[in-house]
Formats: sequence, structure tokens, C-alpha cells
Amino acid sequence: MALFGLFKKQSSANKAKKRLTMVLSYERKGLPTNFAEILQQDLMTVFSKYPQFDFANIAVELKAEENKDELYVSIPFNKQ
Repeated sequence: MALFGLFKKQSSANKAKKRLTMVLSYERKGLPTNFAEILQQDLMTVFSKYPQFDFANIAVELKAEENKDELYVSIPFNKQ
């Protein structure tokens, strides 16, 4: 039965908690609250010059885990 838990939608409380955690971690590091969006736009501008990258689908995310924060950047290649 645990398999069906994978397909449940997140509750609005869980989403709000995740957003609040992200905002607080940005503040602790002295980053603007829209840091990921700013970085994503900058990366899209740079990678739009190179046709081998799918710049429209670049994703930037700051993940906070137990004792560390990590910046994840995904820059996909175009399908050829």
C-alpha cells in the first residue's frame, strides 16, 4: 500500500512549509528571496547563445537538507 503514497498530491500546508523553509534559508545566506529566479534568468540568457542547450527548460533550486544547503542547476541538452 505504500506505493500509492507516491502518487498523492502534496497538501497546501506542506507546500507552504517548503516555501517558508526556502525563504528562511535564503535570508540566512543573505540572498534575495527571488535568488533562484534571478539566477535562472541569467543562465537562460547565457545559454540561449548555444543551440545545443534547451535554455527554456533550465531549472534552479536551492535545497535545504539536515545540515547543508545545496544549489541544484539543471541545464538540459536539446534533443537531436
